[in-house]
Amino acid sequence: MTDTSKPVVVGVDGTAAALRAARWAGAIAAKMGSPLRIVHAGPYLGHSLTDAAAAIRAAVIDEQRGSAETYLKDAAEAVGEHEPDLAISTVALTAPVDEALVSLSLDARLIVLGSDEITTAAAMLVGSLTLVVAARSRCPLVAWRGDALRPTGQPVVVGVDGSSRVAISLAFELADALGSPLWVVHSWSTRLPAGEITVPFMIDWKALEDTVRREVTESVAPWCARYPDVAVSVFVDQAKPSKAILGHLAGAQLVIVGSRGRNLLAAALLGSTSLNLLHHAPLPVVVCHPDGAGPRASLTARTPVPRATGT
Repeated sequence: MTDTSKPVVVGVDGTAAALRAARWAGAIAAKMGSPLRIVHAGPYLGHSLTDAAAAIRAAVIDEQRGSAETYLKDAAEAVGEHEPDLAISTVALTAPVDEALVSLSLDARLIVLGSDEITTAAAMLVGSLTLVVAARSRCPLVAWRGDALRPTGQPVVVGVDGSSRVAISLAFELADALGSPLWVVHSWSTRLPAGEITVPFMIDWKALEDTVRREVTESVAPWCARYPDVAVSVFVDQAKPSKAILGHLAGAQLVIVGSRGRNLLAAALLGSTSLNLLHHAPLPVVVCHPDGAGPRASLTARTPVPRATGT
């Protein structure tokens, strides 16, 4: 069962994007029945070796503390104005921002960060805070972007493969909480394993697509039973995963995807589905790691290729 005592955590830094992300996070927290924790983290300045350095360090810390209090107060007031019944707490930390957020993710339902478009250079260098936290977070990370300041009734999209049960669980949970339909997207390929040969006209591609669709539908059946009020649509596309998912984002309000890795190298791989979505999706992107509990999704590693029948 979901622990609703765990907070939705949102990071703020005084920017307009962070303030808008905080409002969205507050609305999501209210829908999920969770408290909201608003966080600002400042850099750790180290130990001072001289009196002069100590004085400079103290002045910088005082300035940072004043800024942090302002950022947190502004965000809490902005959220509270629209979510008056939401339990809101604020915390200022003196630590590297990524380390602070990763530590907080151990006891959070979601981490939300306002995120501009991830550039190719940032993706290659893993220089973006969003990328670093997404790679290491122990709870789902939301890269908020777009114009929405609160959830809508528009669809929630989730990309699924054989390893995405945490993403599926969260997708159903959010769709149920938001009163939204859920679009389940799976990609498949006509490529065969190395060494296998087949004659294209002997393959019944329609039967193959139907088989894949049936497997995807069966894989999400446990969640359909758990969340009977969620209207589910299954899409199977013959395309790369990121292209298939991006093709279903028009009219959606957020997209959820699983990620197999938690290391920085995995985040730096431009071919990863999660990174491609962070780069191209115009709406909030939720990245989940394959830890956690929930019904087990089981797509077979390889679907048998149906052969054409008849003359």
